[in-house]
Amino acid sequence: MERTASANLSILLLSTGALLLSLNSCGGNSPATITVPPPLGSIQRVVIIFQENRTPDNLFHDTVLMANGADIASSGLNSLGQTVPLTAGSLGVDYDVSHAHSAFVAMYDGGKMDGADLNPYSCAQSATNCPPPNPQFWYVNPPDVEPYFRLAEQYTFGDRMFQTNQGPSFPAHQFIISGTSAPTATSNLFVAEDPQGVANAVDQTGCLAPPAEFVYLIDPTGNESSTMYPCVDHPTLTDELNNKGISWRYYTPSAGSHWTGPNAIQHMCGPNVPPPNATACTGSDWTNRVVIPETQVLTDIANGKLAQVSWVIPTGTNSDHAGNTASTGGPSWVASIVNAIGTSPYWSNTAIIITWDDWGGWYDHVPPPSIVNDGTNWGSGYVYGFRVPLIVVSPYAKAGYISHVNHDFGSILNLIEQTFSLPSLGYADARADDLSDCFDFTQTPIPFKTINAPLNAAYFLNDKSPRIDPDDD
Repeated sequence: MERTASANLSILLLSTGALLLSLNSCGGNSPATITVPPPLGSIQRVVIIFQENRTPDNLFHDTVLMANGADIASSGLNSLGQTVPLTAGSLGVDYDVSHAHSAFVAMYDGGKMDGADLNPYSCAQSATNCPPPNPQFWYVNPPDVEPYFRLAEQYTFGDRMFQTNQGPSFPAHQFIISGTSAPTATSNLFVAEDPQGVANAVDQTGCLAPPAEFVYLIDPTGNESSTMYPCVDHPTLTDELNNKGISWRYYTPSAGSHWTGPNAIQHMCGPNVPPPNATACTGSDWTNRVVIPETQVLTDIANGKLAQVSWVIPTGTNSDHAGNTASTGGPSWVASIVNAIGTSPYWSNTAIIITWDDWGGWYDHVPPPSIVNDGTNWGSGYVYGFRVPLIVVSPYAKAGYISHVNHDFGSILNLIEQTFSLPSLGYADARADDLSDCFDFTQTPIPFKTINAPLNAAYFLNDKSPRIDPDDD
């Protein structure tokens, strides 16, 4: 049964407690009537901007956020038990740190969070003086990410947002559209790693991958136990949106990248021939909803064609991915989308969720929570991935608020399900919160203020340089 606005209101009241207590504590002999906006009826569009490979300790060394209670560390522990100060460096660095599942295991170290120095790194071919001392223990120079700071300070910043998987981008991009990376709807395994087996095939993966490509799978206890061809099929949030007639679009730079989540989910891709011999995605989801290039989102906003739900994937240069000194456009890219929405009629009813797909191998001091077995395909003892930053931007986002509530990618899916009265997928969304602590639907809507950034929307729309996938850097 479809939930009405009043039913949604009851859900919010029960989940927040404070407003419910206020209603129940009114004096008098008859029930009090208090008029409040429907909690999620005020949000009619959700935009997910999915950036790359950062932790709060690495990306948000913001003294304002820290003074307001954000849990950001200035030093960390290495595997020898030594305290290592975090060193400031450029957003665009010429080396990359491993963020494979094995790097997660080493850094997590049973919850001690002291193994980041064991994460391998690789230097770009043009790198000089690489690596720097303690390459995993860095934070980004604040001037390099000033637009992010302004967004986080004005709206809601989450310092307990955890990636749902324990590894790199390929599975993360499945989790953000479906809450799982399971091979099938009923499997208790998850895709754990980026595809392997074929050199230089990062632009041809998922259901379009060469036959020799494979991915490792992880079992419910966190062990990599088997492999498979990198084309899976499980229910997605987009299926629920389709069933309800809710419009959605997935903006991405290219078709074959392991950043393009729909190409790895067979019913979304609709391969032209059965994998592993497919060369193109031809399914209706792909042809009608997957939009290339990603800059079309700016045009759609300007032309009044923004879908009710949008995923926005950046190019490598604009992704915050380490390994390329030219990869510094991320803060401006994100600001351009926010500014486009903020100065349009969409501002009044849109929630923009900005997060990063994985930790990138950088040091972070907060151990992720573990899951208690509840009979689902999440086994007892499974641990979430590491923290990634979260910014919630909306006229109804709590202003200057630091969320200390545990969130993960399933929280974003749950928010969308609550907003559009969709059933749960039963994956990460089923056990996650719905980001409700980040919103106040009774507040006076926040008027939008332009976020200053070095590059604007016109720059990205006119940029004709080749679309570099994030892991091509």
